[in-house]
Amino acid sequence: MASVSTQPARRAGPGAGPDVKTFGTAALLTFGAGLLGMVGWGLLSSGFGFFLGLVVAGFGIYWWKNLHGTVIAKNVPTKSVVILLVVDIVLFLALVLLAQ
Repeated sequence: MASVSTQPARRAGPGAGPDVKTFGTAALLTFGAGLLGMVGWGLLSSGFGFFLGLVVAGFGIYWWKNLHGTVIAKNVPTKSVVILLVVDIVLFLALVLLAQ
């Protein structure tokens, strides 16, 4: 034994997981708000529908803030990000169906 360290072992950090979830949350919230505006436009065929879609998006973001404390939280549960992804996929499919 040439050298033995008496320093305590360092704890592992959280890694990139929280940062990826934070970025995903920001991207999905932005994409979902835009999708809501476009679905509103598609349903009402007017700028008023787009406006209503953005109002609904605003209420959705307000609800998200009340649920998690901040709009873009550092420690968002994975379940919330997955649910947000599913909602965005459903909105995208609704938009695709409206476009036909």
